[in-house]
Amino acid sequence: MPPVDSSLITARVVRSARLLSLPLGAAALAAEGAVRRLAGQDSEQVAGRLRERNASRTRRVLGELKGGALKAGQLLSTVEALFPQDPESTWREALSGLQESNAALPFAEIEPVLCAELGPRWRDLFPSFGEQAVAAASIGQVHRAEWAGNRPVAVKVQYPGVREALASDVRVLSLMSRGAALVARGLALPPLVTELRDRLTEELDYEHEARTQSRFATAYSGDPDVLVPSVVRATPRVIVMDWLDGTPLSAVARSGTQDQRDRAAGLYQRFLVSGPARAGLLHTDPHPGNFRMLADGRLGVLDFGSSLELPEMPGTFGRLLRALLDDDPEAVLRQLRADGFVRPGVQLDVAKLVDYMSPFSVPARHETFRFSREWLRGEFARVNDPRNPEFGVALKLDLPAEHLFTHRVWLGMVGVLCQLEATVPVRAVLQRWLPGFA
Repeated sequence: MPPVDSSLITARVVRSARLLSLPLGAAALAAEGAVRRLAGQDSEQVAGRLRERNASRTRRVLGELKGGALKAGQLLSTVEALFPQDPESTWREALSGLQESNAALPFAEIEPVLCAELGPRWRDLFPSFGEQAVAAASIGQVHRAEWAGNRPVAVKVQYPGVREALASDVRVLSLMSRGAALVARGLALPPLVTELRDRLTEELDYEHEARTQSRFATAYSGDPDVLVPSVVRATPRVIVMDWLDGTPLSAVARSGTQDQRDRAAGLYQRFLVSGPARAGLLHTDPHPGNFRMLADGRLGVLDFGSSLELPEMPGTFGRLLRALLDDDPEAVLRQLRADGFVRPGVQLDVAKLVDYMSPFSVPARHETFRFSREWLRGEFARVNDPRNPEFGVALKLDLPAEHLFTHRVWLGMVGVLCQLEATVPVRAVLQRWLPGFA
C-alpha cells in the first residue's frame, strides 16, 4: 500500500480545489469526447477511454484526500450499479477500491499519534507491530499487531490533521448543496449537510466509537451468524481491537458462488435492520469494506465510527412501506404528511410518487427478492429521468434531517444487495425488525 503525502490532508485550499476539480474534470472530458467524435474517432472507443480516465482520476483523488471526500466515495461505492457500465467494470473497480485499498500515510507520520495517545513507550504494549498499513480508510488507517499474550489485534490510528480535512470537505459540500438547491427547489439540503457534519465529527472520537463497538459486541455476543470484534483499548485517536480475518463482501460479490452471495446478503441485511432493536444503535456505514465473511460462515462487522443512537428502526419506514403495499395513494399521502415528508399546503400527484418510490417498495412485496445491478439501474434510470413525469414529484418531498442516515443505510443496503446479485428473504426480516410494517 503506497504512502501518500499528508500535506493533502491539511491544506484546505488544495483540498477544496481538488474536490471541485472532479465535476469540472468530468465536464472537460465530456467536451473532449464530443470533439473526438466530431473528428471521426470511433464513438465507443472514445467513450471507453474517457470513462476509464474519469473513473481512475476519481478513485485517485478521493483516495488521496481521505476525510469527507473519501467517505463520500465509499458511500457512492454502495450504489456503483448506477454508474456507467462496461465489460471492464471500470467504475465498479474504481469505487470498490475506495472501500479499502487506498494510499496510506507513511508510518513516520502516524507514529507521533501513537506516541501521543499510548505514550512514548507505546511499543512495549505490542510484542510485534506491523509498520506497513493493511488498510487505509477515510479517517484513519489500520496496522496489524500483537497484544499481550500474543493476541492478534488491529490497531486503527487516526490521520493527523483529519479534523481540519473534514471541516474543509463539509464546507465544499455545503456550497455544492446550495447550488443544487437552486435547481431542485424544496430539497432540505442545508439541514442534511448540518446532520452530515455532526455525524462525521462524531467519527473523530475513537473513544465514542469504541463504546459503540462494545455495545454491538455485547448485543451480538454468542450470535451464530454475526461476530463483532472486542475492543482491547481505546483513546481519542487510537483503537486496538481483536483481529478479524475474512473475505470482504466486495470480494464475495466478485467471485463468490450463488449460495455464498445469498448467505452473505441475508446476514448483511438482517444485521443492518436488526441493530436498533438489539443494540439500540444503527450502523450507518453500510459500504462492503466494513463487512467480512468469516471462514465459519459468520458475518464479521467492522468500523463503528458512524452509528446512530436509535432504539428501533423509525416507524416512518414501516408505515410508509405498508401504505405503499396497500396500493392506497391517499393513505400514502396522509402518511407522508404525518411523518413530515410533505409540507402543509404542498400538493402532489400521489400515484406518480408511489411509482417513483418503487425501488424501495418493490422488494417488500415479496417473501424473497432477487436483487441485481440490472434491476437497480432500470429502476433508477426510470424514476430519476427528468423527462419522466414522476421525477418532478420527488422534488416536492421534504426529507427531515434526522432521517438522513436511516435513508442512507436503506439505499446503501439495497445497493450492496444488488452488487451481490443475491436472492434474500425480505418480507420476514421487515416484519420482524421494522416497526409499523407488520
